[in-house]
Amino acid sequence: MTTSETKPATAREAVVIVPGMGSDHCGGIVRAALEKTPGVTSVGTNIARHRVTVGYDPDQVDPQGLRAAVEGAGYDVAQVEGEAGGSGSVRLVVPGMGSDHCAGIVRAAIEKLDGIESIRTNISDHRVTVEVAADGPDGEALRAAVEGAGYDVAAVETDDAASEADDAAIDAAYVKQAWNRLWFAMVPTIAIMVLMMPHMFWQPIPGYLLIIALLAFPVVFLAGGAATHRSAWRSLKSGNLNMDVLISMGSLPPYLIGLVGFVYPMTSFIEMAATIMAFHMLGRYLEYRAKGEASSAIRKLLDLGAKTARVERDGEEVEVSVKSLQVGDVMIVRPGEKVPTDGEVVAGESTVDESIATGESVPVDKGEGDTVLGATLNQQGRLKVRATRVGADTFLSQVIRLVNEAQGSRVPVQELADRITARFVPAVLVIALASFAAWLAFSGALQPILVWGEGFLPWVDSERPPLVLAILAAIAVLVIACPCALGLATPTALMVGSGMGAERGVLIRSGSAIQTLKDIAVIVLDKTGTITRGKPALTDVLPAEGFDESRVLRAAAAVEAGSAHPLADAIVQGARDRGLEVAEVEQFQSHTARGVEARLDGERVLVGSQRLLEEQGLDPSALLGPLRELEDAGKTAMLVAIGDRPAGVVAVADTLKEESQAAIEQLHALGIRCVMVTGDNERTANAVAAQVGIDEVRAGVLPEGKVEAIRELQKEYGEHVAMVGDGINDAPALQQANVGIAIGAGADVAIEAADVTLVRGELTKVVEAVQLSRLTFRKIVQNLFWAWGYNSAAIPIAAAGLLHPMIGVVAMTASSLSVIGNSILLRRSMPASRTGEKQ
Repeated sequence: MTTSETKPATAREAVVIVPGMGSDHCGGIVRAALEKTPGVTSVGTNIARHRVTVGYDPDQVDPQGLRAAVEGAGYDVAQVEGEAGGSGSVRLVVPGMGSDHCAGIVRAAIEKLDGIESIRTNISDHRVTVEVAADGPDGEALRAAVEGAGYDVAAVETDDAASEADDAAIDAAYVKQAWNRLWFAMVPTIAIMVLMMPHMFWQPIPGYLLIIALLAFPVVFLAGGAATHRSAWRSLKSGNLNMDVLISMGSLPPYLIGLVGFVYPMTSFIEMAATIMAFHMLGRYLEYRAKGEASSAIRKLLDLGAKTARVERDGEEVEVSVKSLQVGDVMIVRPGEKVPTDGEVVAGESTVDESIATGESVPVDKGEGDTVLGATLNQQGRLKVRATRVGADTFLSQVIRLVNEAQGSRVPVQELADRITARFVPAVLVIALASFAAWLAFSGALQPILVWGEGFLPWVDSERPPLVLAILAAIAVLVIACPCALGLATPTALMVGSGMGAERGVLIRSGSAIQTLKDIAVIVLDKTGTITRGKPALTDVLPAEGFDESRVLRAAAAVEAGSAHPLADAIVQGARDRGLEVAEVEQFQSHTARGVEARLDGERVLVGSQRLLEEQGLDPSALLGPLRELEDAGKTAMLVAIGDRPAGVVAVADTLKEESQAAIEQLHALGIRCVMVTGDNERTANAVAAQVGIDEVRAGVLPEGKVEAIRELQKEYGEHVAMVGDGINDAPALQQANVGIAIGAGADVAIEAADVTLVRGELTKVVEAVQLSRLTFRKIVQNLFWAWGYNSAAIPIAAAGLLHPMIGVVAMTASSLSVIGNSILLRRSMPASRTGEKQ
C-alpha cells in the first residue's frame, strides 16, 4: 500500500471493484495508474476481493475520475462504492437482471419514486445500488418497486449493514459470469475441433474456412474476448502493459491471418485463435474457483453469524433481523441457538461453545454479568442477553476486517517480484517479435532444432513454410509467458495463511508481519496477563503446629470478607473453591498497611503482617521461616493468628497460566530467546522466570522503559525483536517492536497497536503464529520460485519453435492453478492446534 505523507482535511475514501485485477501484477498496474492521478492520497489493493481502496481529495478528483484512471489502465470497473453523494445507500440483489434491457426496466421502476438521487446497475453481479435522500424511500419500498416491475429481489443491503456478505455474493457472481463466458466460448471451440480433425486427416469439408471463421468469431470477439481486447487496448494506450495484451496478441493476429485464406491459399490459424481464447476463459474460471477455495476463510466466518434474533419488544418476543439490532436490545437465546451479537448475560445460566473465537473446544459456563460473543453457540440453558455491540463493532466483524486487511496486504519480498514483472510483458513482446523475425529470416539455420523435436513432439513439423513457423513461434511465446502465476504467488498464500490463522484465533494483520515474524530471534514478554493470569489467587495455606489448613483458611477468609483489599478477594474465593463456608464475623477492624482483625466464634482473628502480630503482643517467630520462603518465591504471604496463638501463613500470587512453561519450551525449540520485561519487583519477576524457563529478566520497568528495552535488544538482534503484551499499557512497546503481538480476548481483539492479535490469552498461540508465519512465507517463496522457473524454461522452448501455442495456453493455465494449489496445501502443512480445536 502506498500512502501520501499528508492528507487534506476533506479527504475521502472510495472502494473500486475491479473484477479483472486477479494478481499482484494486475494490482501493480492499477495502483500505478491511480497514484498518477492528481488528488489521490493513498491506494491499497486487495487481490483476494478484487478491491482497491483509494483515499482522495474531493477538491481535485471525484470517484468518476478514479474509475477513469483504472479503466485507462485497461481494467473494467464493476462498481465504485462511494461515488455518489447521497444521504444513504441501498443495494438490491436482483438475480433476474441479466442484461441491459432488464437493468433499464429496473432503473425505470426505481426512478418513479421520490427522493432518488442516483441509481447504478451492475449486470455482472446482479446489483442495483441506489442513493437516496434523507427523506427518500427505504429498502422495502425499493424492493416493492422492483418486484412491481416483475423482478424478484433476493436481498436488500444498507450502508450500516455488514457489507461482507454482499462482497461474498459479488465474488460468487464473478464465478458465475466466468462460467457463462467459458461455455459461450467452449461450445463453438469444441465444434471447431470436431470439424478440424476429419478436415485435416480424412476428407476436406466444403466451406470449412467460412464455417470455422463464423464459429470462432463469438469466441475471439465476444465471449470474454471483447473484455480482453478492450483491456489490452486501454493498457497499450496507458503504457502499463497487462497480461491481456499477451492474450489479445495471441488470438487476434491468428484469426485475422486466417481470413487471408479466403483470397490466398495458406494455413488456417483460426482454430488456434479460438482455442487460445477458450482456454483463457477456462483459466479465468478455474482461477476464480481456486481463489475462492483459498479465500474461503471469509465465507466461513460469515456463515458463523446468526441471521435473526429474538428480542423483547413491549413485553413480547419478536424475531428480527440481526442487522436491525440496537445496543441495549435484550435478546432471548435458547439452547442450540447462536448468540446473535456481542452482549452481556442479564438472566439465565448456560454453557456456551466459544470455539469460533478462541479455538477452545471445551464450553464455557456463563451466568448473569458474563459477556458473550456473537456467533457463539448456546448449548444448555436459556439466556437473556443485552446487546452491547452491533454491526461493525462486533467481535466477528472485527475478525473479518482483520482477515481482509491481511489478505489485502503485501509481503516485502513481493516488491522485487513486482519490479521484475513490470518489465516482463514488454520483454515478452520483444522476444515474440525477435522469434518471428528469426524464424522468418533464418528458418534454414534453425531447421535442425525442429528436426530434433520431431522425434518426440508430435506437433512439430519441420516442413512448414518459414512464415508459418514464425507465426507459431511468436504466438507460442505470447501465450506461454503470461505472468499470472507470478502475480498469484503471494496473494493466494496470504489468503490461505491468514484464513487459517483466523480459524485458530491467530489474527495476522499484514504481509510484512508474516515475513518479519518468521525470522524473529528474541521475543519480549510482559509478565502480568501474558505469562501469568493477571489475577491473584490463593496458592498456599501453611498451618502452625496444633492447627489444620481448613481452620486457618476458614478464619482468614471470614475476616478478609470484610476487607476491600484486592488480595482479600483471592483468599475468600480460595476458601469457597475448597468447599469452605465463609462465616460472618464481628468487630471487624482494619489496620492500615498492616492487616485486619475481627472476632469469629468469640475468638479474635488477625490476618496481616509480622508487625501486626507483634503490635498485638504475639510472637510470630515460628512462622517467619515459611513466610520468607513464600516471599522468596514471589508470593504475597500473610500471617494468621487465632485467639492468642499464631495459627499459620496464607499466600496469594498471580498464578502462571497452565500453558506458559510449555510455550516457552516450544519457543526455545524454534530457536527463539525469551526475555521478560515487567514493572514488577525483581524478586517476583525472577521467581516467575525460573518457573517457566525465561532466558533473561528485566524487572521494575515502566511502560516507557519497555520501549527503551526493546530498542536495546534491537541494537543487539537487529530487526528481529517481537513483543507480546496485553495491547493496552504495552501499546508503545508493541509499536516499537518489529512485530507486536497482542494477547486479547473477545471484544478486545482489534488492538490497533499490534501486528498480530491472539484471541485467546495463551502463549502457545505465539508459537502457532511463528509456525504459521514460517510456513506461509515458505509457500510464497515456493510459488515465486516455480512461477519464475516455469517462465524461464518455457519461453526459450516456445521461441525455439518446439511449443505449439495450443499446448502453451494449456500450460499457462496449469501453471497458475499449480501456484494456487500449492498455496491451498498450506492447510496440510500446519501442525495441529495445541488448544484442542479440530482441524
